[in-house]
Amino acid sequence: MDFGASILAAIALVLIFEGLLPLISPTRWREMFTQLLQLQDGQIRFFGLAVVLLGFFLLIWLI
Repeated sequence: MDFGASILAAIALVLIFEGLLPLISPTRWREMFTQLLQLQDGQIRFFGLAVVLLGFFLLIWLI
């Protein structure tokens, strides 16, 4: 599998995982989304940074 195919496979997996909660429990997903809208920009940025760093370190660990 070349690099381009690996990137597409990774994006496909993200889309699958992102779609699971709204598929299984749309009511819970809506509640979580409403709570997310109540967060301040700094809190959302911190969460985004934490997810990016986690993904980065996981990628380094896998390679």
